[in-house]
Amino acid sequence: MNVPKQSIIVIGAGLGGLSAAISLATLGHRVEIHEKNEKVGGKLNLLQRQGYSFDMGPSIFTLPHYFRRLWDNAGKKMEDYVQLQAVTPHWRNFFEDGKVIDLYMDPEKMKAEVRKVGGERLVKQVFDFLSYAAKQYDLIANGYFEKGLDTVSDFNAGYSLAELLRMDYWHSMHGGVAKRIKNRYFIDIFDYFIKYVGSSAYHSPGFMNLMPIIQFRYDLWYVRGGMYNLARGLERLAKDLGVELHVRSEVKTLQQSGKKVLGVVLADNTIRQADIVVSNMEVIPAYRDLLKEPHAFLKKLDKFEPACSGLVLHLGTDRPYPQLGHHNFFYSRDQKHHFHTVFVNKEIPPDPTLYVVAPSRTDPAVCPAGCDNIKILPHIPHLNPEHPTADADYQALRDRVLEKMERMGLKDLRKHIVVEDMWTPYDIQRNYYSNAGSIYGVVSDRWKNFALKAPKRSPKYANLYFTGGSVNPGGGMPMVILCGQNVAKAVQADLERLRPA
Repeated sequence: MNVPKQSIIVIGAGLGGLSAAISLATLGHRVEIHEKNEKVGGKLNLLQRQGYSFDMGPSIFTLPHYFRRLWDNAGKKMEDYVQLQAVTPHWRNFFEDGKVIDLYMDPEKMKAEVRKVGGERLVKQVFDFLSYAAKQYDLIANGYFEKGLDTVSDFNAGYSLAELLRMDYWHSMHGGVAKRIKNRYFIDIFDYFIKYVGSSAYHSPGFMNLMPIIQFRYDLWYVRGGMYNLARGLERLAKDLGVELHVRSEVKTLQQSGKKVLGVVLADNTIRQADIVVSNMEVIPAYRDLLKEPHAFLKKLDKFEPACSGLVLHLGTDRPYPQLGHHNFFYSRDQKHHFHTVFVNKEIPPDPTLYVVAPSRTDPAVCPAGCDNIKILPHIPHLNPEHPTADADYQALRDRVLEKMERMGLKDLRKHIVVEDMWTPYDIQRNYYSNAGSIYGVVSDRWKNFALKAPKRSPKYANLYFTGGSVNPGGGMPMVILCGQNVAKAVQADLERLRPA
């Protein structure tokens, strides 16, 4: 059905905003993006210093078919804009007792890794777990992801009773793992797939065990030339489709009248009117800062608590550390305590599990020859204005993290650092206006929000929509890309519904 073409403003050029803009432009709408920073990409950012090139935000590329849709729907070829290469092994996992376990998509290689720590009995447990995880993935992907479901009511309408009963919300994510696997190494490994959404395996529902399938079925990828080339490719696609892109163009206020928004007011007091506004700024900051909503309205959003933040260290070293894979995890001695400290006590963990990226394993150009490029990310609590964390506490964590990595095999790491950059949650909040410095949007918690995020349609303003990690389906590059596509579908469906007969 034909619908009138609309003028649409997208606030923010993060991946969710770019995806929404591209999808809406593909449908023929007039789209402009206003981004406060000097370049597109949001948290997918880039730091270049002294011959080292650091991908500052997302480092793992998964579920490429969700990205490919943007080009397919526009009649373009993704390969003309972005090239991918597979990463193997997927992850290298380091434990304090010296055990090292790699994850592979290839079943035979994966079985060989499992046998190293548990024999054939553990092989059966791990592959039975992956079979369970695949069933959870298919249930969630075919409904929640593809249909763009937003609420419990949507779930009840979008799934049959039989499908709902097969969905594992009876266990926590950890419970779903521990029920099937009786090996501490693989319990820690599969629990930490929750890193993709910055939550706790002890609080997320069991169906979040779908996450290993995004690698074990669809592989794990790197964007050739650096992850930021994805942002560049999306920017080029948007411009090819006629999207007007304005950087260094901060939206300060959303104009409103009754149950509609009228447009935006920029930092230089320019007013830009629009039929529809899509906010890639997170839901709570947008309502609080752009719309000045009252406390009573914001209180209703409390269940959408921010996911965790992180301390982000970018290190350039003057020697390589060949024991690292492209993606690595250095596990806490007590990961349950790590989760409890971050998500219950809201404190910096004394011994965090570390995500460590060494992209020169796949792309030698990211650092000078004979050197290494290393990013380290421990999860830590989001900001709490009532109990602010001191810079000294973040510095102390930095020191513990580097001591841990030296203890676990990276000899004299601190002596070989020649370039260093550190971001705290304050930097993340300041640069991206993320809610309380969160990296991943909204926490997935089966008691607070059943792992649901805020809806893509504003419940208060008929022509205001949201995209990105704070709305369904949540954080992570493929999810925010899918979110932007689902927002465009929602806009189009609403226009068709409102079109006069």
